[in-house]
Amino acid sequence: MRFASRTQTTLRSARSSWSIHSSASEMIGQGEDVIILTVGDSDFASPVAAVEAISDSLARGRTHYTDSAGDQPLREAIARHHGRVIGREVTPNQVVVTIGAQNALMTAALCLLDQGDEVIVPEPMYSTYPGTIAMAGASTIAVPSPAAMGFRPSIDAIASSVTPRTRAIFLATPNNPTGAVYRAEELDQIGRICRRHELWLVSDEVYGSLVYEGRHVSPGALDHLADRTVTINSLSKSHAMAGWRLGWMVAPPALAEHASRVTGFVTYGIPTFVQDAAIATLEKHPNGVAELKEAYARRRSRLCDLLSNLPGIVPHRPDGGMFVMLDVRGTNLSSFDVASGLLHRHRVAVLPADDFGASASGYLRINLGATDEELDEAAARIAQYAYELADRREAALANP
Repeated sequence: MRFASRTQTTLRSARSSWSIHSSASEMIGQGEDVIILTVGDSDFASPVAAVEAISDSLARGRTHYTDSAGDQPLREAIARHHGRVIGREVTPNQVVVTIGAQNALMTAALCLLDQGDEVIVPEPMYSTYPGTIAMAGASTIAVPSPAAMGFRPSIDAIASSVTPRTRAIFLATPNNPTGAVYRAEELDQIGRICRRHELWLVSDEVYGSLVYEGRHVSPGALDHLADRTVTINSLSKSHAMAGWRLGWMVAPPALAEHASRVTGFVTYGIPTFVQDAAIATLEKHPNGVAELKEAYARRRSRLCDLLSNLPGIVPHRPDGGMFVMLDVRGTNLSSFDVASGLLHRHRVAVLPADDFGASASGYLRINLGATDEELDEAAARIAQYAYELADRREAALANP
């Protein structure tokens, strides 16, 4: 019996980043003391407003079918929210509610891409992008955003990557995994490339409320991008609601209509009571949960300080998002080997960042969504391992 070839694009090797996470989860299941800093989840509880709203909604019997694009009250709430972000009117018929941001990305890909199309993506990129694009029949054209440039892409490199087969540009601001925040002038230049070549721009903004340096600029706010931008967002990161699976896309009305038809085939809407909780959350916390952002900003600074001046490793202080990238190239080991050693010797699980793209090779991604105490303990264990590796390197040099 055979399987569809598209599923092969999602297979992971035994040395993939996520195999570290799987091993850590197994170790915890066996009762071991492991600090997991892999998945972008949060130690914060979901907002009280969401919990109370969902309880009330269930009590009122709000458990019936919904519109495949989301019920009107939630689409109106999201339209108001995004309108404030971009400083222009957004109408409910531009909004499609999805099962998290990943479902929105997949829906956008299915609506925009045909077999043989190409999508330009600055890397490091979120690890699901290539599979998402491939399942829609297209190919990912990665454009480097090297650490030496602050993990920012070369606009000239993006422009030179355009071919007659190019259909769209996908980007994330702030970026996952690096936390790089696109500047207005960068987005303006990318927008000019899109208009010149009739390209769509898919902008993943799930970390948009978590910016510590500079400010978040949504491409949809720019006049020459408004009619060709698909904005992806969710409550997962901004409101510590990852498990609620509430996301959305905002797009020109014609595209939103196509996306609504796709969601009708794939998910046929999301639970009504979750939508009610989302409305209450957006009304109570329109700009994200302030305490969450303050905690991540504090943890970012403290973790980078604790990991500074260690042999063989250098922390990269992000402008936004909820991760710190750790340069481990000075250890003379691959990032996978460093992560594996850190897990099995010191019981700290972090992601090797190689799967995010060549520009992230030699880096580890560390999630800030853990308690202050867990992050301090993880930093102490990482420091111990860094010194162990340094001693090993010195011994090897002394005894070649």
